[in-house]
Amino acid sequence: MPLHAKEMLETGAAALLFAATFLAGGHVRVPPFLMGGVRGSISFGGGMSIAYVFVHVMPELHDVRHAFATSVSVPLRYEGMAIYFVALAGFMLFYALDHLRNHLRDAVPAGEGRPAFRIHLGGFTPYVLLMAYLLVRNLDEAPAATALYTVAIVFHFKSIDRSLEVEHGHAYQRVGRLVLGGAALLGWGLGLLFALPRDVLALLMAFVSGSIIMNSAIMELSLEKRERFWPFVTGGLVYGLVLLPLG
Repeated sequence: MPLHAKEMLETGAAALLFAATFLAGGHVRVPPFLMGGVRGSISFGGGMSIAYVFVHVMPELHDVRHAFATSVSVPLRYEGMAIYFVALAGFMLFYALDHLRNHLRDAVPAGEGRPAFRIHLGGFTPYVLLMAYLLVRNLDEAPAATALYTVAIVFHFKSIDRSLEVEHGHAYQRVGRLVLGGAALLGWGLGLLFALPRDVLALLMAFVSGSIIMNSAIMELSLEKRERFWPFVTGGLVYGLVLLPLG
């Protein structure tokens, strides 16, 4: 389906925000009196991302399952229940990547050739690209849905950016940020050029849903145990209340 100019501008602005979250992540400073500074703001955003998962992503899987079941040309066993298995696969893949990264973290000195860094960057590059693609090609094309998605994913990416900076230092600052920022813009560009069939899109959305749940747990709840309790709880409850009436 061709995109209108307004949709291209809206999604393009969101993709630029995605890219800027990585490219300018190390230069953004939060005043200490706002939510406790950087740590508090990341925890506030982490709470928002968790709220997005529980109030929007998890219920959305039901709609994704229906879209998948109605878009394929052959009868499906269990009425498209496989969509939940795909979400589980996304969850397990990033769990496996994190487990492997922990195993290799101390194998060699830190740097761009470090296996843990390569695994992290190799896992998150297609993840960011796919998130940006889904800005343009989504089963729910309402402007409100795009805005809610953008806000939640920007904060989600901020937590990922901070975690990668803490873990990989100069290697991430010099190379990783450029790669992930570029992936965000490339994903948006691919979304403009290529429209996948609805059944494939449903599978990708299920995979992303499971991945968000796992990465939220890894990056936002376990960020070296530095999360701030009240900013995290406040961000989750406030954004959950915003999402509740909007669906």
